[in-house]
Amino acid sequence: MIINMQKIKLQSFENSSILLKFHIFFVVLSLIPLGVLMFLYTELQDGGSITVSLDQLNIALIIVVVGIISGYIAMRMMLNNVIDVTRTSAEHLRRVMGPEKIQEFLKGDENEIAVLTRTFREITSRLEENVTNLEMTKKTLQSVLTRVGQGISNMRNIDTFLDLIVETMTEALAGKKGILLLMDKDKAALSVKTACGMSLKTLDKKAFAVETGLFSPVIKAKTAMIIPKLQYLSGDHTDANDAFDYPIICAPLLLRDEVLGVLAVFGRKLGSTFQEEEMVLLLNLATQTAVAIENANLSANADKTYFETLSALAMAVEAKDPYSRGHLDRVGQYCVSIAQYMGLEPKEVGYLRDAAKVHDIGKIGITDDVLSKPGPLSNQEWVVMKRHPEIGEGIIKPITSLQPLCDIIRHHHEKLDGTGYPDGLKAEAITLPVRILAVADIYDALTTDRPYRQAMPVQEAEKVLRSMGAQVDQKIVDALIAVVVQSA
Repeated sequence: MIINMQKIKLQSFENSSILLKFHIFFVVLSLIPLGVLMFLYTELQDGGSITVSLDQLNIALIIVVVGIISGYIAMRMMLNNVIDVTRTSAEHLRRVMGPEKIQEFLKGDENEIAVLTRTFREITSRLEENVTNLEMTKKTLQSVLTRVGQGISNMRNIDTFLDLIVETMTEALAGKKGILLLMDKDKAALSVKTACGMSLKTLDKKAFAVETGLFSPVIKAKTAMIIPKLQYLSGDHTDANDAFDYPIICAPLLLRDEVLGVLAVFGRKLGSTFQEEEMVLLLNLATQTAVAIENANLSANADKTYFETLSALAMAVEAKDPYSRGHLDRVGQYCVSIAQYMGLEPKEVGYLRDAAKVHDIGKIGITDDVLSKPGPLSNQEWVVMKRHPEIGEGIIKPITSLQPLCDIIRHHHEKLDGTGYPDGLKAEAITLPVRILAVADIYDALTTDRPYRQAMPVQEAEKVLRSMGAQVDQKIVDALIAVVVQSA
């Protein structure tokens, strides 16, 4: 037990602070000169003079020498501790800064205390910088997850989602510009899908060749990279592309070991370069983006197949009536011509064209005795026939990508004065694409043979449309005459 207590006391002393050790050694070593002085003082007080024998002088000298040696050993121990701390700190700093930087940092004739001070100052600075970077990384992750999550929940199409990805990633990584490129069908080059902070006209297409372009190392390695300077320039590539800022951080859109494209951020608003954790973040996001693109492609293919099936069904319904064959195609052509003449956006023209191809799909739910009746329909039969726009909408509605067609299909028999069906809409409640399809549908019905009458001449059909006055949009009739009637 005594030995254990001694070990504990010894270990406790060794682990004590340098300041405590200094105090202990100072008190102990101060006793030696104080003891000598007290001896001399006592001799002087008792005898009136100081008489020292040779033996006494030897003892005093031995005590002083022992004290000096003990003081040296004690100070050496404490200074060794300081030197060890300095060396350890410098070694840790060398790992952070690198051998060349540490040589420059520690050069000079400074003593260990000065070096230790500078080392601690540098380590503290690096720690503060790391804490700041960690906070920025945390905020980056939160920003990316939040905005991408919102984008997924509100995403209407893949293009909107990709725009959000590039914009969010560029902002989160404090980059100047961002870009997303997709592999072309031949897998020979990357084409720009979307960009943030740059004009696509300034991009050098040579930079995006798969084999020799800027991103060829990323495509070959199939991992994220930081490009500090232009690496693809050789031969006829003598000047850097003005659209590129450096450094560049980029990652492949990887799906089942196949590269679908590249996601890249150019330049740096904060700091000199990108960090490894940012590379990991970009790679993870690029991988998820690749999955989203693949899912969108699969969904688009499925929707395309579904629409083609619906078109085939609509044509099958049309084929039952020899008088209406070709009606869907003709109405589709009229709608496209009118819409383009009136300056509609290409996306709206596309919706209108597709809606025209299947606008009578609801007739699949109408019985043949009503659908193929050779003469005019009775009032009861008209009630049945008027259900086909609603039936058509019900067939189209479950498919998300085809929902823009629902309004056109449901309301293509509405009239501006409210006398149409199925909802009796009036005036501005009827959208422009619906009005266009309504006019085109009526015109084709007038200019083709029916069981109860012959096809009207173009001029007579125009007079009928004009006589409908407030029932149809006369501006659209004007457009029809301009692009269809006058060219007939």
